[in-house]
Amino acid sequence: MNSPAPIDVVLIGGGIMSATLGTLIKQLQPDWTIRAYERLGDVAQESSNPWNNAGTGHAALCELNYMPEGKDGAVDPAKAISINEQFQVSRQLWSHLVSTGALPEPSSFINTTPHMTFVHGKKNIEYLRRRHDALKDQPLFEGMEFSDDPAKIAEWTPLITRRRNKRQRIAATRIESGTDVDFGSLTHSMFADLTKNGGELYLNHQVTGLKRTKDGTWRVKVLNGVGRTRSEVHARFVFVGAGGGALALLQHSGIPEVQGFGGFPISGQFLKTSNPAVVAQHKAKVYGKAGVGAPPMSVPHLDTRVVDGETSLLFGPYAGFTPKFLKTSTWFDLPFSIRWHNIWPMLAVAFHNFDLMKYLIGELAADRRKKMNALREFMPTAKDEDWELITAGQRVQVMKKDEKVGGVLQFGTEVITGADGTIAGLLGASPGASTAAPIMLDVLKRCFPTEFPSWEPKLREMIPSFGTTLNDKPELAAASLASTAATLGLPTPQKALV
Repeated sequence: MNSPAPIDVVLIGGGIMSATLGTLIKQLQPDWTIRAYERLGDVAQESSNPWNNAGTGHAALCELNYMPEGKDGAVDPAKAISINEQFQVSRQLWSHLVSTGALPEPSSFINTTPHMTFVHGKKNIEYLRRRHDALKDQPLFEGMEFSDDPAKIAEWTPLITRRRNKRQRIAATRIESGTDVDFGSLTHSMFADLTKNGGELYLNHQVTGLKRTKDGTWRVKVLNGVGRTRSEVHARFVFVGAGGGALALLQHSGIPEVQGFGGFPISGQFLKTSNPAVVAQHKAKVYGKAGVGAPPMSVPHLDTRVVDGETSLLFGPYAGFTPKFLKTSTWFDLPFSIRWHNIWPMLAVAFHNFDLMKYLIGELAADRRKKMNALREFMPTAKDEDWELITAGQRVQVMKKDEKVGGVLQFGTEVITGADGTIAGLLGASPGASTAAPIMLDVLKRCFPTEFPSWEPKLREMIPSFGTTLNDKPELAAASLASTAATLGLPTPQKALV
């Protein structure tokens, strides 16, 4: 497998990020050679696997952490709008790929599922009302409804209100045009199209080392998991999209841009039911508010999931801790990631995040009874025998240097690129998969500044809003939502009745 000539693009990791980047490059530069390495026996087995992520199609329609309440009670929609804008870029790319036959029937990876937010208590209800007021007239949030009437909320999703204490004040928002996305199916389909058009995919092949050579290429060391043979290839550009494994490879590459970065792994579990009698009563993704000290990825939610044509409900996540950076990696990931340049930022993060530590300890101590009680706060009628506990994917939150406090824990994604643009990697978690397209466009722009201008016409063909924004152009936003909805078999957002 040693290549006599350098490969144009090597993708490390078989997740949605590598699949998206490979797809974009093959569309823009079909003559380039592309090779992807995945250490497991199939793609999309870690964070892109549908049972390892919420599949929300993060558009900030229901996730309160994208629109936190200020100390003065004010709510700013800017971040929520930004997240939605990014999701629309992904949605436009998927729509283009479906229309050209590069992706299969869209229901195989995206389905309509209303997005809701649910809260209780006077203070939370007033916050949700202010949030709704700030978003309801934004073009990308067309159709958002608010109600504090239990009867109306029961119409939206009866499992939330049935047998609930009638004295408890509740409120909810809903957007009917939300989606559920199976990123595992999407990843498989993207890699299938990539290999059909000349790309190469090597499964059971683990990249063990990266080294810059004198001629400017990267020497990529590879271990074949079947037979344990070793080989090397040279690449003009390397993308490290290995999820929790990205940090170690970027550190191994020696690029100075990764200095000061560390990773904080958080594991999780979900309660799952496929009981048809229960599933039939709930068709929505319902998000609540995170507990004190809880990371954004631990916001409780009761989700409709459609995976391989079967509909189930998930509730969680229940956060936990393990030093592993991947579900299938080793317990040495965290200690082996510590370097002289990131130890102080990591210690600073630990010092300034006692609430998070306290939260994680509480989650680790929670037994099944406590987990079921948390579910019953959302769904009072939940029965133990209907639900099983499944392990979710590992998330590695970014820790990095900060001039003021020494180090900060960042909840989001971080693109790291080498100074010469020959290597890029992705660290972090949510919103991740839902914003894969704009993140990979950023990688292309930063790493291929010479080629990028010539790619822009094709990018505008694939992503009509490329280079602009939608939310500040109501007519353009409406046209984009309607066009992608038609191609993807989704409903067009309708203005909510007030």
